[in-house]
Amino acid sequence: QEHLVESGGGLVQPGGSLRLSCIASGFDLNSLGIGWFRQAPGKEREAVSCISTTGIDTYYRDTVKGRFTISRDRAQKTVWLQLSSLQPEDTAVYYCAAGPVGYGDWEVQRNYDYWGQGTQVTVSA
Repeated sequence: QEHLVESGGGLVQPGGSLRLSCIASGFDLNSLGIGWFRQAPGKEREAVSCISTTGIDTYYRDTVKGRFTISRDRAQKTVWLQLSSLQPEDTAVYYCAAGPVGYGDWEVQRNYDYWGQGTQVTVSA
């Protein structure tokens, strides 16, 4: 059965860092664009970042630009999201998703075919 698995979440103080990872089971992660989304308590899920199939193109929501970095290793078939300078408002469940996405449509959730179960990121003193 095809699915994604996220890991790397946890509790961190403001200003701290975490690195989330996303791997695939049952399909080739390298054949699709990978997006990261997050959902905070009481809020809708929102797009955070995306990386193209080749890894050449990356996209970020404005509030995380300069703080988050998405990358992928095709040999390891893994995608990472490096979270830095974390703030309490970054607290959320973070999900990775895979689909034929890129410029102009990476923020649209229905464009993704596979989703993970999420990993909790909590930023608190």
